[in-house]
Amino acid sequence: MGLLDIGVLSRRSGVPASTLRYYEEVGLIQSRARRGLRRQYGEETLTQLMLIFLGKTAGFSLQEIGEMFDKDGAPNLPRPVLHARADALERQIRRLAALKDTLRHVADCPAPSHMQCPHFQKLLRISQRELD
Repeated sequence: MGLLDIGVLSRRSGVPASTLRYYEEVGLIQSRARRGLRRQYGEETLTQLMLIFLGKTAGFSLQEIGEMFDKDGAPNLPRPVLHARADALERQIRRLAALKDTLRHVADCPAPSHMQCPHFQKLLRISQRELD
């Protein structure tokens, strides 16, 4: 497997070099060698970076993401944790969909005041139940 200079890895992954250095500092990735002052990474680091991006997008902290890699950097994704996060995302999607519907209704409602609109009142009650 070839080595990628930090600049090449940054361009190919879209991750700034400063972020790559930080990820190395906190143990998420490892450089394999140095060429002068420039860090060199294995090509597998691209896969690790994709997994880090997915984890961050799913709402995992960097610490949680770090716990999903073995000592050698191989992914070790705990299925129960992934199921729990998927369930949390599903709940968030439902809440966001309800919010979207409420905003659309408020924007399009023909009532003189939104507070007089029965449909809007119903949406408010639904939103309140979601908060409880």
